[in-house]
Amino acid sequence: MIEDMEHGNAPLRVVIAEDNAILRDGLTALLSERGFEVVATVGDATGLHAAVVEQRPDVAVVDVRMPPSFTDEGLLAALALRRSHRGTGVLVFSQWIETRYATELLAAGAGGVGYLLKDRVADVTDFVAALRRVATGGTALDPEVVSQLMGAARQQDSLARLTPREREVLESMAQGLSNSAIAQALTVTERAVEKHIGNIFTKLELPPSDLHHRRVLAVLRLKG
Repeated sequence: MIEDMEHGNAPLRVVIAEDNAILRDGLTALLSERGFEVVATVGDATGLHAAVVEQRPDVAVVDVRMPPSFTDEGLLAALALRRSHRGTGVLVFSQWIETRYATELLAAGAGGVGYLLKDRVADVTDFVAALRRVATGGTALDPEVVSQLMGAARQQDSLARLTPREREVLESMAQGLSNSAIAQALTVTERAVEKHIGNIFTKLELPPSDLHHRRVLAVLRLKG
């Protein structure tokens, strides 16, 4: 076993939260062979919280999608850990990029946080180095995660440029209303609705295209 010299004489302590049992066991073996002490492995977000409270690890490796709904339980649990256990690093390790909560996870600017994509980790040495960095207060971010988070931020900035009336029109579009129905709901002319929609497309940087339906793309920006 390789002794972890970056943490004194004691190995870095790790909790793994991963619902896939094979991957969970594989990570446990991989990290144990490289000098980490895996103090707990769990398959859901509730188990993660309990393990961190009990074990006080240096770092938690957390998947994004875990039981019961397999949507964002892991990322929400990671956020909770950042608030309640600031001394524990959090490395999100997933196939998915959830920009909504990932932005919040990284927003504090403090170290001890990372987000890596399973499909893009080609070298075990790189993963181990990233985990050590997060465990000791550093950061580790996949470039693709950074790219998507920046894209999401730009989308939010473009939405912020909409006037209150344009926002109302976009929300009505999201409900599936036609231009005439929007005009009736907002007590304006249909021509005014068309003008607002044109402004929305311009501010959201959605030029005319034969490949994409701008109305659908605008609604996706709102829902994103």
